Amino acid sequence: MRLAKELASQDTSPRIMILKVARLGFPSLRTVAQPVAVDRIKSPEFQRLIDDMVETMYEYHGVGLAAPQVHLPIQLAVLEVRNHPRYPDMPPVPLTVLINPEVSILDRTTVDEFEGCLSIPELRGLVPRFKELRVKAVGRNGEPLDFTAHDFHARVIQHETDHLKGEVYLDRMPNLRQLGFLDEWQRFLLPKKTGDETN
Repeated sequence: MRLAKELASQDTSPRIMILKVARLGFPSLRTVAQPVAVDRIKSPEFQRLIDDMVETMYEYHGVGLAAPQVHLPIQLAVLEVRNHPRYPDMPPVPLTVLINPEVSILDRTTVDEFEGCLSIPELRGLVPRFKELRVKAVGRNGEPLDFTAHDFHARVIQHETDHLKGEVYLDRMPNLRQLGFLDEWQRFLLPKKTGDETN
């Protein structure tokens, strides 16, 4: 026991933390996030925050997480889609850190899909999102990012950047009859797959 305490006291490496996720009603989720000063990005504290957000996203099985969801109204979001059990058919999206993102719509065609949110637990709703975007942002190391996102990748970016504007997916839903609790959504709202019907 004493050896463990001594080793712990000698370990000065920063520890990754699982952050508390704000739920709808907490003010940061309805606050327009402020830009991050570029000279702050490479600081150890900011880099640790990015690591903590990525780890928190993994812990709660999300595909994205924005800083307002962890009580910080700053323009920072992380996202990744890889072997995700809820989205097994979606193409992978590499781990991406978006700082001060600017989004332009390239294709105004909208696609309706169900979304959930770590800040609105246990609910799913049908949300229209634009099909194709151009994203300009600053990356994790202060590098400029400029890329195009399509389909599900575009949906995740729109969801996370909405958080930076003080918005949530509920604000995008034209029909709240397409909102349900997770268990009921799986039983009644999800479209039936061909061959799933029982006789």
